[in-house]
Amino acid sequence: MRVDGRRHAAHGGDTGTADTGDETGEEAGSQRGGGRRAALFLWPCLVMLTLYIAYPLAYSFGRSLFDSSGETFVGLGNYITAFTDERTLVALRNSLIWVLVAPTLVTSFGLLFAVLTERIRWATAFRLVLFMPMAISLFASGVIFRLVYDTDPELGVANAAVVTVHDMFASASQYPGARPRYEDEMVPARDGDPAGFATAEPAGPGEVVSVPMVGVRPQDAPEQARQAREPEGSPGELRGVVWLDVSGATGRDGMIDPAERGMSGLAVEAVRDGEVVATTTTADDGTFLFGDLPDGAYTIRLPGANFAEPFRGLTWLGPELVTPVIISAWVWIMTGFAMTFIAAGLSAIPREVLEAARVDGAREGQVLRKVTIPLLGPVLIVVFVTLVINVLKIFDLVYVVAPGASQAAANVLAVQMWQVSFGAGGNPGLGSALAVLLFLLVVPAMVFNIRRLRREGPS
Repeated sequence: MRVDGRRHAAHGGDTGTADTGDETGEEAGSQRGGGRRAALFLWPCLVMLTLYIAYPLAYSFGRSLFDSSGETFVGLGNYITAFTDERTLVALRNSLIWVLVAPTLVTSFGLLFAVLTERIRWATAFRLVLFMPMAISLFASGVIFRLVYDTDPELGVANAAVVTVHDMFASASQYPGARPRYEDEMVPARDGDPAGFATAEPAGPGEVVSVPMVGVRPQDAPEQARQAREPEGSPGELRGVVWLDVSGATGRDGMIDPAERGMSGLAVEAVRDGEVVATTTTADDGTFLFGDLPDGAYTIRLPGANFAEPFRGLTWLGPELVTPVIISAWVWIMTGFAMTFIAAGLSAIPREVLEAARVDGAREGQVLRKVTIPLLGPVLIVVFVTLVINVLKIFDLVYVVAPGASQAAANVLAVQMWQVSFGAGGNPGLGSALAVLLFLLVVPAMVFNIRRLRREGPS
């Protein structure tokens, strides 16, 4: 009986060992099969990454070590050229401005809108409107902002608004561009008013000063302007007339014709020894009169404000303002993106924490600074770094918005790389060096973002 029991136990033990081995073999086979299936699905991705990322990167680095023809090895010569070329230095400076300014503005606006939309009705509709610019390509957005900042106020919305506000506080001149018919009789003023005119010969009380003007179409004259006429007055008064001498039916230049109207509302000054001693304004028929002037010689001056060109706004796309203008366009496009991500992080904050801060007496500004923003820190950092990566490779907006005259002033690394590689007299070697430089600038931000996403993601 004992022998049979031992045999039975031994037999049972052998069976258990065999079962365990079979199970282990099955698991190993299953793992090998799973690995093969995973490789089957992954290899197309690996092929694509190799063809479109690894190979171009390696080729660009190798090409950056050769000259423009690709035949002569120059080593780091292209990199030295890149850091000594003035255009590249401007592009580096502008790229630095973009990195420091644009992501900060977008993140700040995104946080502001995310917080505000939590407190209003129709928050979803408001966020949808802010996110809509993301649906427009950067090229199309560039065309839009090229029109928005057009110099002509009749086309550019920005200048139309600026001109409207300016004209509310400073009235425009009635006769922009007007000038004397006879330049020897009325000469440019010499006292810091280059747009003004003064009589070449002095005049005194009892004399009449006639000033024929050209440069303004009769139909552009003010409605209150009337037929010009010779001034009337007493012999002891200095008087004159200013009119639009358009050579009427009789064709008499310098003479008042029946079809010619006076220039009404002009400021006229009587100057003696460099000082203005009297000021008057022309009547609707263009006549003016100085009474009670002491005897002596006076210069009659028409200040430049009478003929100043109308304010046409700012040159938004000039070299001085073009970079801030393009940054404003990018902020308009990307604010919706930042707001969406930050709003998602904001919805994950426990409401109890915010309510507890309010119960403790914290004001809304304190709740935002000391509770909301610290809790949103990881989200804000991810959004900011993502925007930095996007900014470093900005191309479309700069290329489309900046006109040819301002292209050099608005240049960034991506545009400079394209111009050097494919522009007139292109140098693919130098362009490849700039591409490698741009890649090296982007990599740290990408690595930082990926690591943070992994730390914040599920374990």
